[in-house]
Amino acid sequence: MERLSFHTGTMKANPRLRSTPASLRLLPVLVGALALAGCIPQVAPAPPQPAARPSPSPVPTPAPLPPPSSDWRDALATPGDWQYAPSSTGSFASFASGQFILRCERQQQRVSLIRAGAATGPVSMAIRTTQGERTLVANPVQGGVSTSLPTRDPLLDDMAFSRGRFAVEVPGMATLHIPSWTEVSRVIEDCR
Repeated sequence: MERLSFHTGTMKANPRLRSTPASLRLLPVLVGALALAGCIPQVAPAPPQPAARPSPSPVPTPAPLPPPSSDWRDALATPGDWQYAPSSTGSFASFASGQFILRCERQQQRVSLIRAGAATGPVSMAIRTTQGERTLVANPVQGGVSTSLPTRDPLLDDMAFSRGRFAVEVPGMATLHIPSWTEVSRVIEDCR
């Protein structure tokens, strides 16, 4: 290869080689790189790991309910309504389809208290009012147990004027929490 000077066309002490364009010198390198890239197997990227589910936050436990009150006045009222009707012997009022009945027996000057249920012998019947409590003896009758009070017995007034309700308790039967509506007073007054 001859070394020529650009200016004079003659040889010089520091001759330059004719330079090949840079793009031609890089061409074999690029072709080699592409050939090698084609030989490398394509690895599929690993599937993304599912995001860790946050553990559910613990549900706070509710505060414990206060223990049920042993006071009968705090109990729920027994579902039902009073029905009043005159009768040939006086009058009667029936609560919750006959679960409890007050019956005026005018000739005998007494009011009968009848609790629906079954008993084979005498049982106690506790009547609780806001004025106090009294336990009576009730005897079996057809369809329940019954006890009677004289028309002037203060327990009848206590039942009529009890604040909101009174309770009737007979062993072996559900306690009734009965509203002291006007039907109670009406039966009592019919007998007086």
